[in-house]
Amino acid sequence: MQKEQLTQVDVASIGEAIDHELARKLINSYKETYPESFTGTVIGRNIIEQILSQPGCVGIHFIDAINEVGQKTLVYVGVDADGKDILENVVVSSNGTMSAQPATVADRGWEQLITWLGL
Repeated sequence: MQKEQLTQVDVASIGEAIDHELARKLINSYKETYPESFTGTVIGRNIIEQILSQPGCVGIHFIDAINEVGQKTLVYVGVDADGKDILENVVVSSNGTMSAQPATVADRGWEQLITWLGL
């Protein structure tokens, strides 16, 4: 029981702000170590809010992936307080029946921005 209490994590509090100097240092270290694989991703506020607004969602899991044309990308999935991916939501219809609907799972960050800009 005591061990379980010590290992529980407040998923909503994971992550912290860092200063710009440390951010630059971390990014440059990655660029130097993996110059051929350095990329960045832009993710818009709307999809982040859509994921976070799902019932029980307290954070987002960013998962490395490969898209349909073989490029590195991220898939982002909401997580609950236990750190489990939210893959479906229970929906109650107007007549009171319950059903499971697929949860919001997203991709198309930086790649979508490049397409919109015509680059």
